Amino acid sequence: MEATQKRQDDELLQLVTFSIGEEEFGVDILKVQEIIRTMEITKVPRAPEFVEGVINLRGKVIPIIDLRRRFGLDSKTHDKHTRIIVIEINNMIVGFVVDSVSEVLRIPASTVEPPPPVVAGLESEYISGVGKLQDRLLILLDLDRLLSNDDIGAISQL
Repeated sequence: MEATQKRQDDELLQLVTFSIGEEEFGVDILKVQEIIRTMEITKVPRAPEFVEGVINLRGKVIPIIDLRRRFGLDSKTHDKHTRIIVIEINNMIVGFVVDSVSEVLRIPASTVEPPPPVVAGLESEYISGVGKLQDRLLILLDLDRLLSNDDIGAISQL
C-alpha cells in the first residue's frame, strides 16, 4: 500500500495549459489532438448558446465551443493569441476556443489537491483538481464532465 502511494505521488501529470481571462487551466495532454489558430467559424442556427459554430478541419466538421461562454464569462473578440484546442471528449471531436495556450507542463500528481466547492466562479463539477505550482495555481479541467449528456446530444445534432 505504501509503495503504491509513493508511486502515485511520483507520477507526473502531463498537461496542456491555457488561459481564459485571468485564470490558467490545464487539461490532460492525452485528450488533446491538436492546437490550431482560429479560423473561420460557421454559425449554426439553434445551436446551444456556448457553441460558436463549426469548422472544417481537413474535411471533418468539428463543433467549436467557446469556453468563455461555457463558463458564463463575457465573450471576447478573437485575437492573435486565441487558439482552438481540438479534443476528443466522449467519443466526439470538439474544439474549445481559449484566450491563449501557454505551455505543456509536467507536474507531480502529489501537487494536485481536490477542488474547493467553487473555483474562479466555476462549478466544481468541471474541475478535477487544483495544481499548486511555485507561483501560481492551475485549475485542472475534467473534460468528460464539461459537457452534459444533453449538451453532447445537442452538439452531435449539428
